[in-house]
Amino acid sequence: MSIPLLDYKPNSPNTRVEGYVVPGDEQPKLYSTENLLSSTDMDELIEAAYRQIFFHAFKSDRQPFLESQLRNGQITVRDFIRGLLLSETYKNSFYDKNSNYRFVEQCVQRVLGRDVYSEREKIAWSIVVATKGIEGFVDQLLNSDEYLENFGYDTVPYQRRRILPSREQGERPFNIKSPRYDGYYRAILGFPQIIWQTEVRRFVPQERKSRTGDPSQFLDMARSLPKRANVPPKISAMNVSLDSVPYRK
Repeated sequence: MSIPLLDYKPNSPNTRVEGYVVPGDEQPKLYSTENLLSSTDMDELIEAAYRQIFFHAFKSDRQPFLESQLRNGQITVRDFIRGLLLSETYKNSFYDKNSNYRFVEQCVQRVLGRDVYSEREKIAWSIVVATKGIEGFVDQLLNSDEYLENFGYDTVPYQRRRILPSREQGERPFNIKSPRYDGYYRAILGFPQIIWQTEVRRFVPQERKSRTGDPSQFLDMARSLPKRANVPPKISAMNVSLDSVPYRK
């Protein structure tokens, strides 16, 4: 018998009210298969999905089989997001390097496009991870009414209502606010590193940089040579031979 999801509520009544937002350049761009016009648009949609889930995907992190299925219409965008969440890259980068609570926070931010409401929501989803595993947790998250109402089957998830009109600054991006690795693993991996620079670097224009064979390149070498003055040798008068003294005959 599976444990039902614990009940949790939003931490503010404002989250229940649909906001009135004037479209602008600061609003996130929506990527959906409903309005694709060319193959280039599909490439942008796939890149947007990688940025949303992985933040950045290296060549070894990409999923060519899932990309091929999405391009051919065999799977939906929702299925593609599910495949990225269940990939080894996401498991090694997020699940293995974090606790269940932090893993839940990462998934809610990337999949539902918002922060977790409270610690109670973290606990509720963490129980799902512990009882149903990652696959069951991902399926329940993607099958939730909140995901289907906001993104459906054809839209790439995005950070919702990041720009807040009542504030001078909106919410920070999730990849900055919640980095991939927890503080414990960041310390093991050795970052962030503080590098103290003891040398003052100056900008030299390209036309002033010396070329190969320029005599100015050997100026430092010439200055490093030991100084030897041409001092005549001192000869005592007692050691001078008279045979070597010139005289008139």
